[in-house]
Amino acid sequence: MSVRPATILLIIEDDEILLRALHLLFHEEKYVISSATDGESGLRLAERLKPNLILLDLLLPKMDGFAFLQALKANPALKKIPVIILSNLNGAETIARAKGLGAEDYFVKANTDLKILAEKVKKIISSHATTTMA
Repeated sequence: MSVRPATILLIIEDDEILLRALHLLFHEEKYVISSATDGESGLRLAERLKPNLILLDLLLPKMDGFAFLQALKANPALKKIPVIILSNLNGAETIARAKGLGAEDYFVKANTDLKILAEKVKKIISSHATTTMA
């Protein structure tokens, strides 16, 4: 009987209400959830935990989401971790920049149904699990 390793989700979000809602949502999905409210501590957590997926806001104190993405993707040990952006910034240039830096997907907070976000997270984690096993 093999024990399935825990699926670790790192949420980097400075809005406490949204952070609490995301914790509740993903706790129901049986993920191990860790969170940070600024980019610097989020990067330290990513280095320590090597999560299966990161949910990232762009407007963060200390290190914004773009700088976080650049640092994450420049680190060979972390660059394959999928990142989903969850931000209120919704301009085409912003979305293109985030995806150009390696974001897997982009959701605008105001337009996002959390159930759809949860499904996307599950889908990306499962697709990355199969590609890292192969």
